[in-house]
Amino acid sequence: MKVFLHIITNSILPIFVLIFLGYYVSKKKDFDIQTLSKINVNIYLPIFIFVNLYTTTIPYEMFKVFIYSILFLLFNEILTNIVIKLKKYDSNMASAIKNSVMFYNVGNIGIPIVMLVFSSSPFIKNGQRPYLDIALATQFVIYITQNISMYSIGFFNANRGKLHWRDSVKRILSMPSIHAIPLAFIMKQIPYDLTEIPIWSSLSQVKEGFVSLILITLGIQLSKTQLNLKDKNVYFTTILRLIVGPLLTLFLIYIMGFEGVIAQTILISSAAPTAVNIALIAIDSDTCPDFVSQVVTTSTLLSGIILAFIIFIARILFPVAI
Repeated sequence: MKVFLHIITNSILPIFVLIFLGYYVSKKKDFDIQTLSKINVNIYLPIFIFVNLYTTTIPYEMFKVFIYSILFLLFNEILTNIVIKLKKYDSNMASAIKNSVMFYNVGNIGIPIVMLVFSSSPFIKNGQRPYLDIALATQFVIYITQNISMYSIGFFNANRGKLHWRDSVKRILSMPSIHAIPLAFIMKQIPYDLTEIPIWSSLSQVKEGFVSLILITLGIQLSKTQLNLKDKNVYFTTILRLIVGPLLTLFLIYIMGFEGVIAQTILISSAAPTAVNIALIAIDSDTCPDFVSQVVTTSTLLSGIILAFIIFIARILFPVAI
């Protein structure tokens, strides 16, 4: 119980304090969520990814993480197709549920939670955070796979196959974070340490501010969503995302032989709530936007308890030598 409370206090509470701060301030003042989202997506996130990837040694096992990410999407696709057929949902609801289960909040919740988990005890050794870099590298691979899939498969699902593949490609290539990854790897090959250049401190400051800004932005986004507590389909979809998702991940972890920090990171990440961008896709395509927004809000609110439990289980099942 003491360990569980420690996880709640040190890993979960800080995240939801910032989310609540964004929610509370948004209720008092009128914030332009589109501007905040653009700042996050076009400035903070790509710089955050670039700085971390440039300063991190990427092991070969990250290729296995990429394969896991693909298999996870495939398993969820199969699962939701079975559920949709059994419950006989119409095409719009089927697409909304499928996207809500397959695509989760790797950026707003996943990255901050991984940073907090592997920056706190028992993962601190002699004042250092030896496991944080590998945990973030793992999370970045999942993030990129999820986002590429979201803006291709997700759009395809939401538009019931009517969206031209060129539009998906354009949307993917317009994401700065996609370009930050190859740029970081290219810069790593240049025989010059970029951390010595004068503007590196500016990049580092943006990196340090990423977590707080993205969580506050999430709170503002949630403040603009109406919650319908009577829709059973919302809770059913949330269960598929927060509980069945980690169970599928646990199966894949054992099948693929992941251990330690990577296994913990993958399992923790899989318990993140439905991605906020899925609600934006639903609005853009008019595919049950109210339902998807409610799933995003409900899964986010319930993810606090689920994530604390998953972090606790991850530490037991995949211990790390400190």
